Amino acid sequence: MSSAALTRLRDEYLARCPTLPESVIGASRRSAAIEALCAQGLPSTREENWRYTNLRLLERARFAPAPEAEHSLPALPAPLPGFARYVFVDGEFRCGADDLPGVSVRTLRTSGSAGEAWEFTAQLPESRLALLNEAFATDAATIDVRRDATTEGIELVFIAASGAQSGACYPRVRLALQSGAQLTVVERHVGAGEGSSLVNSAVRVELAEQAHLRHYRVQKCGARAAWFDTLSAELSRDARYELLLVSTAALAARSTVHARLSGPGAELALSAAALGEGQQSLDMYAMSEHLAARTRTQQTFRGIASDRARVAFNGKIVVHEQARGTDSRQSLRGLLAGAQAEIDLRPQLEIYTDEVRCSHGASAGKLDENMLFYLLSRGIAPEVAQHLLKWAFLEDVISRIAPADLRRQIELGLAGQMSEAATLKELL
Repeated sequence: MSSAALTRLRDEYLARCPTLPESVIGASRRSAAIEALCAQGLPSTREENWRYTNLRLLERARFAPAPEAEHSLPALPAPLPGFARYVFVDGEFRCGADDLPGVSVRTLRTSGSAGEAWEFTAQLPESRLALLNEAFATDAATIDVRRDATTEGIELVFIAASGAQSGACYPRVRLALQSGAQLTVVERHVGAGEGSSLVNSAVRVELAEQAHLRHYRVQKCGARAAWFDTLSAELSRDARYELLLVSTAALAARSTVHARLSGPGAELALSAAALGEGQQSLDMYAMSEHLAARTRTQQTFRGIASDRARVAFNGKIVVHEQARGTDSRQSLRGLLAGAQAEIDLRPQLEIYTDEVRCSHGASAGKLDENMLFYLLSRGIAPEVAQHLLKWAFLEDVISRIAPADLRRQIELGLAGQMSEAATLKELL
């Protein structure tokens, strides 16, 4: 990224830092984050793990947070039965449920000095955009879950309402589950209309022994938006983390996941689906570090690129010397549905010990001609047959969504995004 962008970044920070809330992040931490980011530099496509990301929007972006303003907000999906909903606009809390049994939900902008209790450290070069969030975040949600929690689930809705010319928005979340706790979290990122918003999200997940978190993330930003996201997770002994991401919107989207399986028996099940059309660029980098014995990782990705879209997934699994008994599996598949579309899949394994079971597979291609012929032979129109095969391709991931209402909302959204939407919806 150019030095001009870094200079502009520093100038915007110096101009805005006196007004950034200390209750969210202290001034010293903000300054340290901006200095660290300027020292490392903004990401560039010359870096191997950023080469498939559309970074052009960062060259002309306004980094300072957008000023508070009244906006016409988009219609939100229907609330999920049994879930407590919390709504944030341009990264700042607007409304939410009352106290929940066994769960503490706080927003740091209004809760005193709690912002000093946690920070997001960029442990990988690919995670350094979290430093941008650390410098500019104007609010943060911190969720602590006790073992006796009886809440069915929490829904976090982040609305990007301001345009990129007004400034960026910085959603920031910490999820911490105590020993034996369980929770389901649905995290939605939506945009207002055709907005060209810039979103930089940072999420920190901490799972104590035998904790179990189901985390569903849906990226549905505006058609001209840029969405950059960094998620860091730490898993203790016998903890289980089910992470599922569906990305279908934004002009440019990049998600970076860094999971550390630091306790014996920890397990990560990561699933992702991406549907790119037009000139969209949807990219994901996921790194799983095995730091203890008998840990497990499963990575599953399904992506479709149509028209001139680019869809990419880079999955890396590192098995350290002390992680004997590790079991890791990767299944990465891409579907090309346009003459100028591009699918980039990159499975990586680094193994520094014996006594492991690790496998990976990646494939990209066009629709299965045999399956297409079968459907045509049954009298199904060619266009409908093609979209049915696309649908089945993504269902490998979508079918793993446990809350039935959420799964149906996503299925209807995907059907509406594909051509022949009416025909597909009739089949749901």
